[in-house]
Amino acid sequence: MLPRLFANTVETRQFNAPLAVNGCGKFNDITNAALDSLKQMGFTHIWLTGIHEQASGTAHPERPADPPDILKGIAGSPYAIKDYFDVCPDYAVNPAERLAEFESLAERCHAHGLKVIIDFVPNHVARSYHSDIKPDLSFGEGDDHEVFFARDNHFFYLRPEHPGEGPPLKLPTAGQAGCSGLFAPETDYGRVSGNNVISWAPSIYDWYETVKLNYGHDFTKGRDTSHLPASNASPETVPRTWRTMDAVLSYWQKLGVDGFRADMAHMIPMEFWRWAVRRARARNSAAFFCAEAYDNDPAKLCDGHVLDALLEAGFDAIYDDPVYDVLEGLYDSSGKWANDLDALTFTGTRFHRSLRYAENHDEVRLASPKEWGGLGMAVGRPVSAVVYAMGRGPIMLYSGQEVGEPAEGAAGFGGDNARTTIFDYWSMPEFTKWVNGGNFDGGRLSPEQRELRGWYGRLIRLMHEPAFTRGEFYGLNHANKENPNFGRLDGETASGHWLYAFLRQDPESGQAFMVVANFNGSQAMHGIRVRIPQHALGWLGMDTAGKLSFRERLAEGWAAEMASEELPYGGIPLPSMPALSVMMIELHA
Repeated sequence: MLPRLFANTVETRQFNAPLAVNGCGKFNDITNAALDSLKQMGFTHIWLTGIHEQASGTAHPERPADPPDILKGIAGSPYAIKDYFDVCPDYAVNPAERLAEFESLAERCHAHGLKVIIDFVPNHVARSYHSDIKPDLSFGEGDDHEVFFARDNHFFYLRPEHPGEGPPLKLPTAGQAGCSGLFAPETDYGRVSGNNVISWAPSIYDWYETVKLNYGHDFTKGRDTSHLPASNASPETVPRTWRTMDAVLSYWQKLGVDGFRADMAHMIPMEFWRWAVRRARARNSAAFFCAEAYDNDPAKLCDGHVLDALLEAGFDAIYDDPVYDVLEGLYDSSGKWANDLDALTFTGTRFHRSLRYAENHDEVRLASPKEWGGLGMAVGRPVSAVVYAMGRGPIMLYSGQEVGEPAEGAAGFGGDNARTTIFDYWSMPEFTKWVNGGNFDGGRLSPEQRELRGWYGRLIRLMHEPAFTRGEFYGLNHANKENPNFGRLDGETASGHWLYAFLRQDPESGQAFMVVANFNGSQAMHGIRVRIPQHALGWLGMDTAGKLSFRERLAEGWAAEMASEELPYGGIPLPSMPALSVMMIELHA
């Protein structure tokens, strides 16, 4: 949840409007009632995204507004952090007590049995970065501006010969309201932008509002970071940025934070991660680390698969962007089939340590009329069920997903891009119906939205079962490609376009499930028979000469029994599956 949006009940929603007009959620608005509802739904952790003080166009006492040239949106990007040791004063009823109000929220979360995760944004900071809480740890203090790279500089500094026609730094905001395209501190020197852009004139498509941090490796020299210190290096021997970031992690751990979602973790040397995670776990052995990372990004600092490298460096989980991309590709022009998921189920350790999601703040909303085939909130059922049930890794739900928040229209900087804005003061039109004036009871939701939220709750609670928390995965599509009764539509010569099925089984308890999803947006599937091959029956540890019973657990009501010997050939017959539906069937010998 982004606190700015989560409990903001102001429904003005004026385009590009300030806080005073559109309102802003507060830490105190995330009440016991809100947390109790989330706990009952089955959640274990709350990711409080964007809580750090960020560069912003809003002034507070002793905290002037930042110039608009270095902002994206009036509220500013949560990923352009101005002080790693502070929280955003927008989120406090009394800005002078903002850290105390954050600590109170963390305590409320813990009282409800919910652990607290926050962002750790290691790659870049706001151009206006300065820590009021710990000024001696402000990035850039004492840097040598006359060199592009020095091991103990915090930033990379532009040289006169770099693209963009030399100083001053020329931002792409020139001509916008109140903007000059200049930022006074970077008149005589300039710094590399957060997305590794070495230019005196970054473009509007660059992370121009941020500055790249230096971890003791010159990224222009390639990906070999083996010259950096080992995981057991003493603090006084590591690059200066390492020490500052270790202080950041330690600070938030002391304030009650249980874990961190690391932003763009693949752009940071693996040596730093080994060192930092090791030190964080020395302070709290249960500290949780999840990496947002993409192996297809040329900026990755790893020659091998960077997701595997991050897990080896100590992360508990890594983003599963590839599975998300296949599912989104079922509904866009890329022409994906459900069968394309199979190739992603043979990724070794990574498969069961992937954090899976159907939405997050960077991705489009499932219910957007412009995305996911324009099918509305119902598309979230098969997509979320398959994503969540595939592996043992953590699962993530983005606030608003469970009530079909569509992100329609433009709020400000982000435009009308099917994403809920993270740059502007705003409130979520459908989600506020659940917030219902701070009651958090869904009192204004439609019957369809209440049913959808109830469905998500059943799904999430089902994910606590041993077959999903501890179980192995066995895909069934490969055994059904030649099966004409596996959701094959007219004109198709193979099965597995819209239907996907797999098994999960926990060897310790023996619990087993079969998950079957119909991704088709308009067509019900009739006469489905899912073949379970002989090898799968042996994998399940079930008697191939006996009978198996099947019972639907997500919707309840359907049950069947069949001789095991018939399953590899005739397959288990299922009831008709409506468009955009899923069955989660428990198996018993």
